Parts: sequence; C-alpha cells; structure tokens
Amino acid sequence: MKAKSALVSAVVAAVAALGPMAARAEGDGDMDRSHPKAFVKDSAITAKVKAKLAADHLTSLAKIHVDTDDNGIVWLKGSTEKREVAERAVAIARATEDVKDVHSDIVVMHAE
Repeated sequence: MKAKSALVSAVVAAVAALGPMAARAEGDGDMDRSHPKAFVKDSAITAKVKAKLAADHLTSLAKIHVDTDDNGIVWLKGSTEKREVAERAVAIARATEDVKDVHSDIVVMHAE
C-alpha cells in the first residue's frame, strides 16, 4: 500500500512539474496572458487539476483538455464515452485549490 501511495505521489509531482510546459506545447491559449504572474498562477492551477485527474485514474482522460483563465476559472474541453467520467472530472476540478469555478465543454460520445 505504501509503494502504491509513493508511486501516485511521484506521478502527481511529475505531472504538476510538467503541466506548465505541456500547456505551452499544446498551444492552449495561455501564451496570450498579459502578465507573467497571471500566467504562472493559471498554469499552476491547470497543473494541479491535471495531476488530480491523473491520480484518479479516470479512463478517457487523454481526451480531456484543461485550461485556466486569469480569474481562476477552469475550462474542461474534450470528449469521453461515459457521463460519469465527465462528471468526475468536473468534481475533481471544483475541489482543486484556487479554482474559482469550472466550465465544462466535455462531450459524452456514447450516452449510456
């Protein structure tokens, strides 16, 4: 159990550390932030949400894109095959520190 916890902690830390770089590589619109402090804060929130989603081991996460605006509002976009995955992603984002609100544009491809 301790090994699994340590592994999850390591993955969360790695995702959090790489989150800002991945966001820039994806061209998610963060590059137009007018102030460097806002960009870093927004990227940190995005990284926290991505890390928590990864730690939750939800399926279809690769198809869910996370972005944060300069007001601390998280935007979830993408698609999944299960409504529960979309709802869980929103719940995780809402429970993340510094998130002010969550907007979801996640499309459920095959409603159950």
